[in-house]
Amino acid sequence: MSAVIRKIVTVVEETQMEMGRQVSPPTRRAAAIAVIENPFAGKYVEDLSPLIAIGEELGELLSKRAVAALGIEGAKAQSYGKAAAVGENGELEHAAAILHPKMGAPVRKVLGKGAALIPSSKKRSGPGTTLDIPLGHKDAAFVRSHFDGMEVQINDAPRANEIMVAVAVTDSGRPLPRVGGLTVAEVKGEDGLR
Repeated sequence: MSAVIRKIVTVVEETQMEMGRQVSPPTRRAAAIAVIENPFAGKYVEDLSPLIAIGEELGELLSKRAVAALGIEGAKAQSYGKAAAVGENGELEHAAAILHPKMGAPVRKVLGKGAALIPSSKKRSGPGTTLDIPLGHKDAAFVRSHFDGMEVQINDAPRANEIMVAVAVTDSGRPLPRVGGLTVAEVKGEDGLR
């Protein structure tokens, strides 16, 4: 089963100034969001494998779009995250089926690596909901400068029988980070932690 996509929205955020200080180079993050039909809306289904396959399909599509929006090669992306919101006739397990079993592999392939877990969030909500996409360094979870999030919203999604699915990537960490921890230069990227 392929995703039945109603719309795709891509958002790029670039921070050039923070607290009156120039951010150089600017920090940039992009999210690609798909609004899809939920094939299991309104009913309990034991076998969610069609949604798992849709997650794999969307992982590739959305990560390619987010990277393209930043205008960088996938390997230059520094952090990533994913999120989903199911409409009122769906259940959280529908979002989990899309986000977890198979979405990560194609995202990592587009980005050339990804030793760390991909942070994720899921919720049930209606049109205009805010989707908070957690972000973390793609190869080392202990890089505090990349603990972040991106907020996105589509005014008419998700409808009751839809799922809004997002992948976000960045080309840097937060603007002006200064809370210590492992630096990007120190990343080994072998265990997903350091």
